[in-house]
Amino acid sequence: MNRVAENSTFTRFSRKNLLVNFALVLVYMAWALVMGAIRSDQLFLTGFYLLLFYGNEKTRKFITGFSIFIVYWIIYDSMRILPNYEVSPVRIQEPYLLEKSLFGISINDLIYTPNEYFDLIQSRFLDIVSALFYLNWVPVPLAFGVYLYYKNKRLFTQFSLVFLFTNLLGFVIYYIYPAAPPWYVNLYGFELHLGVQGNSAGLARFDELTGIPIFASLYNKNANVLAAIPSLHAAYPVIVLYYGIRNKLGWVNVLFVLFMLGIWFSAVYSGHHYIIDVVLGAVVAVVTIVLFNLLMRFKWAGRMVGRFVGRI
Repeated sequence: MNRVAENSTFTRFSRKNLLVNFALVLVYMAWALVMGAIRSDQLFLTGFYLLLFYGNEKTRKFITGFSIFIVYWIIYDSMRILPNYEVSPVRIQEPYLLEKSLFGISINDLIYTPNEYFDLIQSRFLDIVSALFYLNWVPVPLAFGVYLYYKNKRLFTQFSLVFLFTNLLGFVIYYIYPAAPPWYVNLYGFELHLGVQGNSAGLARFDELTGIPIFASLYNKNANVLAAIPSLHAAYPVIVLYYGIRNKLGWVNVLFVLFMLGIWFSAVYSGHHYIIDVVLGAVVAVVTIVLFNLLMRFKWAGRMVGRFVGRI
């Protein structure tokens, strides 16, 4: 028994993985310095990864499995280096007018976007409900990922890869078509102001109700403000629902449907997205799922997924 424990410890602290992890941390810290001063969240991510990797065999496999999500975070964070508005012209008025033409609401001969209409009828109840949905747009997919990890590692790997690829496709569109969110138009009109900080918009009302700057602290760290199209907030619940159905979760999928609809409503109600952003976000998720399923028909793709599953 002791010999097994010693071998396990030796495996975890082998020369190879010590050198590899040292190199990874060194490269990541150097990359963080390129983006600016090293932040506390970057240090936390590094420490969390090393703690789990060298904790024990189970935690090492767990963090290896969730390394796909770590890759997503690093790529997203890296978008600070080259803002999308330096690659393509920012669309501010175009999405606004398109939203009005497709989903405009007429009141007293004036046409409002749904965001503007919700500003007129905002209520404390809707403020609380929308904030609670929005607080869970990442925790629910991550929690579902943890469930899949222990329930079905192969499905977990597919879910994680679809999550990553959906984000990558969304990021590409961000650079091709930079678009201002509704709250930007509300604050600055159709003029372009570069370097604008993220804004919690309608979610600020929840911060005021609770007296805790939850959303203010989250959106102040936004790496890409002018990236409303597509809404990845709208994409994540679609992925969760799809893999919930694949995993035959029954009545739990009803909750996933409610979660999806709640996120979609909250995105528009809070002023963070137009309906067109939400629709395109859902489309990006569906397209990624279809393409990924086609990819998995190739034997080499299945083997690669199988090898990864064997490591977690």
